[in-house]
This record gives sequence, C-alpha cells and structure tokens, in this order.
Amino acid sequence: QVQLVESGGGLVQAGGSLRLSCAASGRTFSSYAMGWFRQAPGKEREFVAADSGSGGRTTYADSVKGRFTISRDNAKNTVYLQMNSLKPEDTAVYYCAADRIQARSNPDYWGRGTQVTVSS
Repeated sequence: QVQLVESGGGLVQAGGSLRLSCAASGRTFSSYAMGWFRQAPGKEREFVAADSGSGGRTTYADSVKGRFTISRDNAKNTVYLQMNSLKPEDTAVYYCAADRIQARSNPDYWGRGTQVTVSS
C-alpha cells in the first residue's frame, strides 16, 4: 500500500507559479512510477505529467509541456510538480498518483487532491 498526500495548492494570478508536493509513504518509493492528474469542474480527470521512476523518463500532456516540470526526491519520498506561466484554464484539483508499472493511465494509488485556482 502507498499513501499519498498532496500540498502546495492555492490561489495565484495568471502568469504566476506554484509548486505542488506529494509525500508518499512506504519504503520502496523509488521503484514506483509517479504521476500528476487534474480535474476541473464539470470535466473528467486528465493526465498532466508522469515520472517513470526508472531512468527518470518524464512525459507531459501537451497542454502543460514547457510550463510544468515533474521531479522527485527519493530520499524524501516526495514528488513535485513545478507549475510556471499558469493560466486560468489550469484551475483544477490536482491529484498525485503512483503505480508499480506506469503512472500515465489508471494508476493504482491516488492522493486526495489539492486545489489550484488561477485568476485572470
């Protein structure tokens, strides 16, 4: 079992930055693929970014490529999402996710989410 707790959400103006953190329980964090997803009001949850965990391969949704960066600190059991040049359409609840294999689609473990609101 992996427990995930997100933090770092908040209200920011368009063009600003936020860094989300996700603290994970467990002794084998480094072996997990980690990901970030988001869900805006009235929309389905969508993939944002993922880190493979092995080899450090990262992937991003086209909508955030060049603006968001996923990273991890295995010593701290934490994955981050640095969000720059934020836009109002980035407003959503952001969820951290983990999986033994890959974290881009239907990962096994989810956090409860943290709200990000970008004002225009």
